[in-house]
Amino acid sequence: MIRQRRRRSTGLLTAAVVGALTAGLVAVAGPQLTANSTAAAPPGAQPQAAPAAQPDPDTCAPMVAALSPRDRLAQRLMVGVDAADPAGATAIVRGSQVGGVFLGGNATALLQDDRLAALQKASRTPLAVAVDEEGGRVQRIDELDGEVPSARQMAASGSPEEVTGIARERAGQLKARGVTWNLAPSVDVSDQPRTAVIGDRSFSDDPATVTRYAAAWAEGQQAGGVFGVLKHFPGHGHSSGDSHKGSVSTPPLDQLRAGDLRPYSDLVGPGKPLDGRVGVMLGHLDVPGLTTDVPTSIAPAAYRLLREDYRFDGLAMTDDLGAMKAITDRFGLAEATTRALTAGADMALFSNVTPVAPLLDAAEKALAEGRITAQANDTAVARVLAAKGLCSRG
Repeated sequence: MIRQRRRRSTGLLTAAVVGALTAGLVAVAGPQLTANSTAAAPPGAQPQAAPAAQPDPDTCAPMVAALSPRDRLAQRLMVGVDAADPAGATAIVRGSQVGGVFLGGNATALLQDDRLAALQKASRTPLAVAVDEEGGRVQRIDELDGEVPSARQMAASGSPEEVTGIARERAGQLKARGVTWNLAPSVDVSDQPRTAVIGDRSFSDDPATVTRYAAAWAEGQQAGGVFGVLKHFPGHGHSSGDSHKGSVSTPPLDQLRAGDLRPYSDLVGPGKPLDGRVGVMLGHLDVPGLTTDVPTSIAPAAYRLLREDYRFDGLAMTDDLGAMKAITDRFGLAEATTRALTAGADMALFSNVTPVAPLLDAAEKALAEGRITAQANDTAVARVLAAKGLCSRG
């Protein structure tokens, strides 16, 4: 999903940020360390066995159980709202109780004057409020808080530590406006021209460089108080086309494993730097050796690849199901929703204002027929709630 911001007449803010990168002026705070103040044991004292570590309690299960079946399914939807129409956004949230809303485009009314705080009051369960603030061509608050360079510019001009500082500052600005999720960074490995669908949204055509800078951005974003989402699994950087305009093919899965998938291998899963700290967005991609008749965002095999091969147990969400022709040329909105949820997506994304009731009706039917199992549904809802910081999955 990409909605490019409108062109502006000045690049002064971008130049200033790039200058700060080059000069190394962005400060990065390191972890705070404290001395161990435990007194030495007296002579002859017997060492005491340390108590066995107890697993964190599962606080998500009771939250899920408290929701009605329809409200559980609603938590798995993130729908677009018009940022120029706060009243309309409030009506959508109050009427549907969706799990999240997405703000795209250039309108900023909802991002000012604490309007997002007011929007939260319409939801019985705190909302995920998302944007896709990548920098460069894809920005949402540049007219309010200044521009950020593209991923490619940042990787070319600054260190990972400097990028962490930029991401932390930007996340702080988003959080102050009421945004809780940023659908970034892109971990696509690409040497496409700057203006191609991925292009300068990619940090580099080198998987190791992408890994370093994506980790830096994600860590800064988390430090700034915003949940991040890596995209576009399993790799959009060497694709044949633009999923906004039609079907997209990638190299075969074996080739993706050797390059495009390396950032996921290095960043997510048990013991990896971003384990439990980010979500993953699946793109609308046709991958030889993985998919057959449907793109990855609605293909069970793609979710199995993410869960089993890369051992990712966090939030998995689709790219935009409502405005990208790789999906809309082949499926209606309700069918795309049920296909995504049955395939393994925890959350289905719609970037445009979308009638929610038909989506929920179709999902309820799939749940009643067993195409979505109750157990899988509850697990997905728990992942959504945990990603919102409302509970721990234990």
